[in-house]
Amino acid sequence: MSKNIRLGVNIDHVATLRNARGGMHPDPFTVAKRAMAAGADGITIHLREDRRHIRDADAEAICAWAGVPINLEMAATDEMAAIAVRLRPHGVCIVPERRAEITTEGGLDVVQHRNTLKPIIARLNDAGIVVSLFIDPVAAQVQASVEALAAVVELHTGAYANGRADELSALAAAAVLTARVGLECHAGHGLTFMNVGPIAALPEIVELNIGHFLIGEALFTGLPRAIAEMKRRMAAALAG
Repeated sequence: MSKNIRLGVNIDHVATLRNARGGMHPDPFTVAKRAMAAGADGITIHLREDRRHIRDADAEAICAWAGVPINLEMAATDEMAAIAVRLRPHGVCIVPERRAEITTEGGLDVVQHRNTLKPIIARLNDAGIVVSLFIDPVAAQVQASVEALAAVVELHTGAYANGRADELSALAAAAVLTARVGLECHAGHGLTFMNVGPIAALPEIVELNIGHFLIGEALFTGLPRAIAEMKRRMAAALAG
């Protein structure tokens, strides 16, 4: 098991702020470069079908950035698969997406949609892209992710972050199962300084993807300090 844990910084809400007024400021690509300079291990962007925050031009510029691990979140559609194959990010995380939602509300139902997912995952695999599935911490979803030929699962921590007392044990069990079946285990959604510790302490989890909290915290302390503090807390939790 890995003794290190990576931090992927999601910069979607930099684009949200930019889009509120139009124009070019603040520029997500510039913030991505600042985040990596501050110690982030990778950058996550979600190119939604309605382009509500990250736009095609953002994704083009960021995915063309040589040598940086870019995690492109997307819906399981032919349009998004074609974009991913063209842009060739390091990884793609397939997420559920509804136009009416404010943010992603739950995990992907791989059990129900595996026949739709399989050809899209195969297309991405053939392009050399590491495919992750964003799922709830449920054993059946982990098993279905193996069958769908994903390489990674990202466990949805939203219910845990919202105070569900039983969710940490579910996340721990799902993380153990993920490692047992040979998938890499990531986690994310709703994580903050106050709640990241128990998740980072799970030894099977090798990457956390955190966005909204870090961008919000950066308004108070600056992005480098927010990233450094998150990484400090993650390392401390892993060290026990």
